[in-house]
Amino acid sequence: MASAWTHTTVLLSEAVDALLEPAGSALPAVPVYVDGTFGRGGHSRLILSKLPVNARLIAFDKDPDALAEAATIEDARFSIRHQGFSQLSELADASVAGVLLDLGISSPQIDNPARGFSFRMDGPLDMRMDCTRGQSVAQWLEVADVAQITEVIRDYGEERFAGSIAKAIVARRQARGPFVSTTELAQLVADTVKTREPGKDPATRTFQAFRIFINAELEELQLALKAALKVLLPGGRLVVISFHSLEDRIVKQFIAEHSRDVFDRRAPFAAPKVMQLKALGRTKPSAAEVAANPRSRSAVMRVAQRMPQSAAVQA
Repeated sequence: MASAWTHTTVLLSEAVDALLEPAGSALPAVPVYVDGTFGRGGHSRLILSKLPVNARLIAFDKDPDALAEAATIEDARFSIRHQGFSQLSELADASVAGVLLDLGISSPQIDNPARGFSFRMDGPLDMRMDCTRGQSVAQWLEVADVAQITEVIRDYGEERFAGSIAKAIVARRQARGPFVSTTELAQLVADTVKTREPGKDPATRTFQAFRIFINAELEELQLALKAALKVLLPGGRLVVISFHSLEDRIVKQFIAEHSRDVFDRRAPFAAPKVMQLKALGRTKPSAAEVAANPRSRSAVMRVAQRMPQSAAVQA
């Protein structure tokens, strides 16, 4: 059954237009596109409305609620896989005309307290994108020590009070047992963080850190970018929408790394490893979009194109 919570797709037309812009070389008889994060289907539905009848769209998503929503799409050109987007590496080399990755968390995941992502509404301390498998945040916090918790909050939340929060979590666990709910954790963080960023809940960075860690989001993004480079056709497009600096930094550095010829200084007369991507710029939501959907304010879309002459070169 599909979720009752709604989601407003960020940079909808901009992302789809960038993805489907004609490639530099002729498309195959059956062009294939990938929506790496189906979510609630905003991008996928618009892509399908613009695809020719002979095309295919393959979507990926970990979230069972997303799969339920995908089941409502009656289009023979569409299919979805219950996998993270790093699994697009299973597709054939140089077989995909475009890859779209819309990163981060969807509004239904935040707004449904039962998913455990929200620090404003009480719910189980879960935060798994795929609630059918893996370890929840609550289960991890039962066994993690101060050093481990500090590292996660510091590295994935960029929280300067990471050490104090980690010590408070472990002390609370030892005194009163494991955490059960989101609001318990949020209150502890609020009591521990003495200074607050204007307009931001003190638990924001800690919840972000735990979510990224428990879902291995940055590791999966790195794998997905490498896989996209492998499966893209010459002239194919890579479109990535990021929502925080950790994600955007990885995407920016990946595109930059593969957008230049690389010379081996140890072998100065050897042929360089030719550039594999051409960076096509970045886009942020318009003022009108941010006003209509404040959750879009931090989004950054980066676009790159697979270089024709380097289609056989591996990442």
